Formats: sequence, C-alpha cells, structure tokens
Amino acid sequence: MPLAPDTEAWLRLSLIQGLGGESFRKLLSAFGGPEQILGASRSALTRVVTGRIADAILDGELHGDPAGVESWLADTNNHVVTLADAAYPQALLQTPDPPPLIYVKGRLDLLNFPAIAIVGSRNATAQGKLTAESFATALSDAGLAVVSGLALGIDAAAHRGGLAGLSSTIAVVGTGLDKVYPARNRDLAHAIVEKGAIVSEFPLGTPPLAANFPRRNRIISGMTRGCLVVEAAMSSGSLITARIANELGKDVFAIPGSIHSTLSKGCHALIKQGAKLVDDAADILGELRLPVPAGGSSRTDPDASGHPLLAHMAYDPCDIDTLAGRAGLPVHEISAALIQLELEGVVASLPGGLWQRIS
Repeated sequence: MPLAPDTEAWLRLSLIQGLGGESFRKLLSAFGGPEQILGASRSALTRVVTGRIADAILDGELHGDPAGVESWLADTNNHVVTLADAAYPQALLQTPDPPPLIYVKGRLDLLNFPAIAIVGSRNATAQGKLTAESFATALSDAGLAVVSGLALGIDAAAHRGGLAGLSSTIAVVGTGLDKVYPARNRDLAHAIVEKGAIVSEFPLGTPPLAANFPRRNRIISGMTRGCLVVEAAMSSGSLITARIANELGKDVFAIPGSIHSTLSKGCHALIKQGAKLVDDAADILGELRLPVPAGGSSRTDPDASGHPLLAHMAYDPCDIDTLAGRAGLPVHEISAALIQLELEGVVASLPGGLWQRIS
C-alpha cells in the first residue's frame, strides 16, 4: 500500500540532509506541517533555517529512502509515528528535544504506558543481572512498562524481566530498526517485538554509530517516570540516562553495592548526588505513589542453598585462597564446592579468579 501523502511528507522531511530536530520543529511551528514546509519558497524557508538547509529541502537531498520505509511498513508490526500522531509518547512530548518522527516495531499502545527506565553496565555481574531482572519483573507487574536500551548486561536483563511481567518492555535503540545491535540480543529483540516494542529515531539502515547511543538515552529518560541504575562504573553511559532524567525533574534511583566494586562506583556517586537508594521494587513504587502488588517484592531468598560454604561468603567478590582460610578447608575442596554452587546458580565466577555469592 502506498504511503499516505502526509506520512510521506513527514518521512521526506525527516530524511533531509542536515536537518536536525530543533530546526525541524521550528519549521513546523512556522509553516504548520511537513507538506507546507516542502512546498515553501526558499525565501520563506530561510526566514527559519539556514540557506544550506533550505536548499537541501528544495533539492530533496535525502539521507534515506522513503520507498524502503514503504516496504518496511508492509509488515503490520512496523509503524512510523510522528509528533502529530495520538500514539506519539506524550511524556516524550514534554521534553526539550523530542524526535519529530520515530520508528516502532511492536505494540503502539505501550508508548503511552506509565514507564520506568532500568539501565546499567554492559559488563554486569551475575548478581547485577539477576537484580535488574527481578526488579523489572516486579515493576512490570505493578503496571510500569520497563524501558531500556537493548545493550548487553543490565539492559538485556531488564528487558527479560519486563517481558516476564504484566506490562512488558520497550527497547530504545541507536540503529535503524532493520538492524539488531548487538547481534547477541537478536532472539531477545524478536521476543520484544512480539510482546513489547522497539523504538528508534534513526532511519532504516542506520548502523550502530557511537554517537547515536547517547542520543537514544534522552528518549529512554524522556519516556519514563523515573530511572533506576543497577550497576554502573563511573564511565558508564547509563549515568548519562540518569543525568538527563534528573534534568527533566524525574526520579533517579540507584542500587548500592560493594565499596570494592568498580561497578558500584557510579551508583554510589548518584546516591551522593541525591538519587534515592533502593533495595526493593516497593521503594520505587512508594516514591512514584503507586500501589505495591501482593507478593510483589523484588527480593530473593539469599539462603536458598543450604551449603555451609555460603556462611563464609559475603556478596563481595572473593578469591579461593581467602575462602579456604575462612572455611578452614583445603583449596581443592573449596574449588569443587564453588563449581557445584555455580551449577546451582547460587554463586558466580568473575574475572581474575574471583567468586561472588548471588541471591
């Protein structure tokens, strides 16, 4: 089916070479709609934008192919949503830099669900991923769609938890929606399309350029009522998402960790700056003035395995020699016990020969 004229006009304008979101919105304010902008004279256009951008509009200098989008839209799971559409995320409209047009795969209704961002390190620990997933499930069951960035680590765990809950999940990505990045999350992306939604402001064909990922973070923050950071080093991109959320006046939450872990440093810095320390999903729901579902705790039983070695393991990473000293057992027995506990999912091996107890 051919594109409707208004949709084609939105697409063509969104693909004009060099036309950014701010200039796009100024043109809309001045002319009323994309069809009027595309039909305007150069002198009228240059009252709003530079001569170079005006020439690009008049000459139709595009950095994408509207015909390719038309083919992509033949799949009923695929959508183009503009600022003028009722399906556009209303929370995002209230931010300083809403994208004029977004591409969506999956459920349009989720775009206006109350939502929570859950973000963190790509190189997360097993405990961090378990924590993110359990929080996401509890918050999803409480009526919040879980929004994250489809990265490895905490993001992927948050999406899995959101899918397991009642309110599903939204992935905001830094590529065109005809690509999945990272490729290791392909199966997860397919599951999200079936039960949730994937969103991008970038045209089809856009590769995973480094500059795109900080930009998508403003959408993650903008669509949500608050942002939870689970694990983050001081250099983590998830801190950008938290900073934007704070600038937008949204609640920022952080889960504390070991003072010895680099993946706790970012969360501890956020807490020092005023983020709310949380150790249960109920803490977040209380701050957002939402009811806590019966049985909705995100805590898990830390003593699910009765192995005596666990009495000598805290949740900080620890090496085998230290454990052997604490337990008064030979190293080979400690090693065998750790392997068994890892198979049970109670401990996890970390780089550098370290082990960590997980809930």
